[in-house]
Amino acid sequence: MHRLLDYQANCIEMVLHSHKTPSRVWGGTVTPRFVQFQLTPWPGIKLNRLKNLSEEIALSLGSPSCRVYRQGGVVNVEVPRSTSHTVHLLPLCERLAHIPPHSAVLGLDERGVPILLRLPSPEVAHVLIAGTTGSGKTALARTMIASLALHNRQGEVQLVLIDPKGQGFAPFQGLPHLLGPIVDDPQEVVAVLHRLVQEMENRDRCKVNQPRIVIFIDELADLMLVGGKEAETALTRLIQRGRGAGLHLVACTQKPTAAVIGSLVKSNFPVRLVGSVTSPEDAKVASGLAGTGAERLMGRGDFLLVCKGQWERFQAAYISGEEIVEVVRGLQEGGRQGSRRTRRWLTEGTGMKKKQAFLPRLKEKLTRPLKLVK
Repeated sequence: MHRLLDYQANCIEMVLHSHKTPSRVWGGTVTPRFVQFQLTPWPGIKLNRLKNLSEEIALSLGSPSCRVYRQGGVVNVEVPRSTSHTVHLLPLCERLAHIPPHSAVLGLDERGVPILLRLPSPEVAHVLIAGTTGSGKTALARTMIASLALHNRQGEVQLVLIDPKGQGFAPFQGLPHLLGPIVDDPQEVVAVLHRLVQEMENRDRCKVNQPRIVIFIDELADLMLVGGKEAETALTRLIQRGRGAGLHLVACTQKPTAAVIGSLVKSNFPVRLVGSVTSPEDAKVASGLAGTGAERLMGRGDFLLVCKGQWERFQAAYISGEEIVEVVRGLQEGGRQGSRRTRRWLTEGTGMKKKQAFLPRLKEKLTRPLKLVK
């Protein structure tokens, strides 16, 4: 491996030197999906000239693509690995010595440090997951749902799953943390959103915000299309006032433009998880920032975390449908009684069991630091 990395670093330096942009590769990082080389250009070399040589670098390395960008005071050259490695959620959770309440596991950053998203933080509140088909939007949402259920009791976190397509969240049917069955009927979606608005108003009057209710929407654009103005109005109220009442929205969409999903997106999603997109223009729309390079992401869980005007690349953790079914069965069989009041408003007449989540055994402690987005 070290010989291959040295060879690739030499190739990069040779390409840059031959195009009169001499630079020195002085370090790098190996991630599950790509290798990141860090280089320092000679004085007077313009960054745009280096970016324009990405195809030449990829050709010299025999790679399908290459990404050149600046992050802070460092110029990075990212090259996909010939053999990628999947980050599996359940083994990753077992490595974590402690996960703070109301926090969802996202995956590993470029240095192999686990990234967690703490939903009640003022800098988080609501999350938008954006990217084209195949970027891993639904898989990342499923990872967040599973990690919240595994590491929080029903009295801490309860879930509402809205799945207009009826496929993405289906394995979670019967999860004890659900406030009701997975919602896929357009008329029922609007009714559920109205109930959530009523719950938010009741909490505001009573000045309570527990347990946290997290609403996951698999495709926000489809919901806006079938739900119309009524759904948009309810969603807008939830997004604008929900955080103080303990309600958080996590929504997936392919193209988060105002023309597609209304005007509620621009300032109401402080955290965005951006997967692969088709063009620099789409990358700017999805992330709200220029120059992130999201159009060069490799898909299948390769994401950017965008928060407070900064961004960081990470590989999303993955949980399969079969593993989700096993997790749901384990929570049903091994749980304890949880909070009843919040469930009752949405689950009257469903006959769903009310059971409490369990924590998996921790086999080993994580030796690297834990990154908590808050």
